[in-house]
Amino acid sequence: MKHLRELLAADNSVIAQFLRSSLHGLEASLKKTQEQFPQDPGADICDEVLEEIQSLLQPSSVDNATNQSQNTVATTKEYSDLEDTQQIKSDELKLTSLRDAFNPGKDKDLIKYLGDFQLQSQADSELWEEIQHKILRLPKEIANTWKKRVLELAQQAEAEEDISNNLQLRFKGNEEIYPGLKGSIQAQGLSLSENASLDLQVLQENRYEHLSEDVKLLACLVSICISFVDRERDLHHALETVFKFNIMPLVSNPEQRKKYIEALKERFQRTLRAEESGDSLTVLKAWINIDEAINSLVFVPPADSDSWWGEFKKQSRRILVRKVKKAKEEDHDVRIQELSGMYADIHNLSSGYDLPLKVGGIPGEVQACLRVYARINGEKFPGRVIYRSSK
Repeated sequence: MKHLRELLAADNSVIAQFLRSSLHGLEASLKKTQEQFPQDPGADICDEVLEEIQSLLQPSSVDNATNQSQNTVATTKEYSDLEDTQQIKSDELKLTSLRDAFNPGKDKDLIKYLGDFQLQSQADSELWEEIQHKILRLPKEIANTWKKRVLELAQQAEAEEDISNNLQLRFKGNEEIYPGLKGSIQAQGLSLSENASLDLQVLQENRYEHLSEDVKLLACLVSICISFVDRERDLHHALETVFKFNIMPLVSNPEQRKKYIEALKERFQRTLRAEESGDSLTVLKAWINIDEAINSLVFVPPADSDSWWGEFKKQSRRILVRKVKKAKEEDHDVRIQELSGMYADIHNLSSGYDLPLKVGGIPGEVQACLRVYARINGEKFPGRVIYRSSK
């Protein structure tokens, strides 16, 4: 704590300003997560952590640190100089108008679909990516409106749209997810491309061409999931075999992040082996499991079903429907159901480890179907959902 206080007290230090901004961001994130998960075993300790952060951010903390390290008392002028420096740093952000506009306090749609949030980025390129990633969770019509607006605001800052420097993710088809920027602001865009490389954690490239079309698509979906886990700070997982009692943030929990990725890769490999076996029921069960892993990569609140993320996840569900059809053609009695609607109407088809949330959606409604309900030759396999708590 001593060194943190001393660094915060450093005059005209960009590093000190970054630390202060980061502490404010950490404080806001902890408060938000604590509100979402009030029964979490770390909630009480979190209160103490928040008090420590607040004590660091109080001006008196700066006084004490300065007294200890320099045996002097900061003057009013010194504090004024520090505030001026912080203001200069803020002014260096060219996308200030965009940051101000993309505010849940000013747009009811943002708070409805994204929950209450504070943008954390301290640089233009990071802010562009952070906002674009949030837009991917909005319904298409609202997302398209925001896509136009954020580009207009960037152009007002003398930046230009740039699609020549996109990060490319492997997919069966080409799609621009969002553009980058050039000119006064340099920011990378994101796109899907048939020419991009798969994440090597998923599959060696020389094996890809020998796969069926469904498994090729699955390899791309899994690779994209891993890429977003590495880039998207708001992602959580709700995979029951990894942690069944809560929705776990990934960026702040490296252990859960590692376990989720390992489970995702393992289920993908199991699906490969099932496809090689040729047994339709083995294939179907494997696809139910990998579909669950993909759909358990979630946000809080979950992305709208009509969003880019919603459409992305539907692709594994469409393949799953084809696997059901194949099993039925072989005279198996098979039924699957994607659980939706009012939770009270479907809870008898789901597991005992459904996950309630207090944000987003309509109280009592299912917000996301993590695992489909299945009945295979008389054997029942419960589904699993995230739902909006009515309490």
